[in-house]
Amino acid sequence: MSRAPRRWLLGSVVALSAAGIIGIGVTDADAASTVTTVVGPLNVRTGPTTKATVVGQVPNGGTVKLACKVTGEQINGRIRTTDQWDRLDSGRYVSHAYVRGATSLPTCPTEPGPNGSMTPAQFVAASVAPAQRGQLEFRVPASVTIAQAILESGWGRSGLTANDRNFFGIKCFHGSPGAIATGCHSYATHECAGNVCTPTTATFRTYPSATDSFRDHGHFLTVNSRYAPAFAFTGNADQFLFQIWKAGYATSPTYVQNVTALMKKYNLYQYDLR
Repeated sequence: MSRAPRRWLLGSVVALSAAGIIGIGVTDADAASTVTTVVGPLNVRTGPTTKATVVGQVPNGGTVKLACKVTGEQINGRIRTTDQWDRLDSGRYVSHAYVRGATSLPTCPTEPGPNGSMTPAQFVAASVAPAQRGQLEFRVPASVTIAQAILESGWGRSGLTANDRNFFGIKCFHGSPGAIATGCHSYATHECAGNVCTPTTATFRTYPSATDSFRDHGHFLTVNSRYAPAFAFTGNADQFLFQIWKAGYATSPTYVQNVTALMKKYNLYQYDLR
């Protein structure tokens, strides 16, 4: 089917001239940047993890302009060992493990994301930025992320989402919430085998915010090898969705049909980054 031109709602698009990068703009709160140097070469990434795409590199002794800090993957670097990542003025990230000084950076503001009090139009609009950021970091089509959030969370009104900001029904495994979620919560649910669904109890991840849940969605699909075949179809949202369902993301036999219907009804394909 034809796709409408993409919409970019992550903020002003600016250039990091030293690395030739196009990135995500920062808010007024980020405007007072800190200029410092790095021990390099240091990779510039789309997110605060080594799983994120490398989009540039800063040479040894090179200068960076830092806007704020976030918590990410712990890195054993040439200056320090830390889980702090620094957001550049471009919206990209470098590990603080290789950055000289800059010990008093402000914490980056958290995007509010969607919630259950919103209309469908508001919910979709609030989901675009975290979904597109997730696509930049983890390559999951934004349209798939938004539609799954709608279906899995019941437009943000499910108990799992209202209580624990879990928009995707991602579970804890072996008592662990993973690298991004902050805890686990047990709920009564159903598991389906073919057309037969039976009641059971499952433990689901809890999050500090909706944006953390959206980010963990992309991370979860990336780090679980069974979903690897889907990443051959990052430019085809429908096929990507089918592949993650086929790999076991959901047990409902109508899952692909239900998610695809939402993608078409709300033209979520327009938000996919190309």
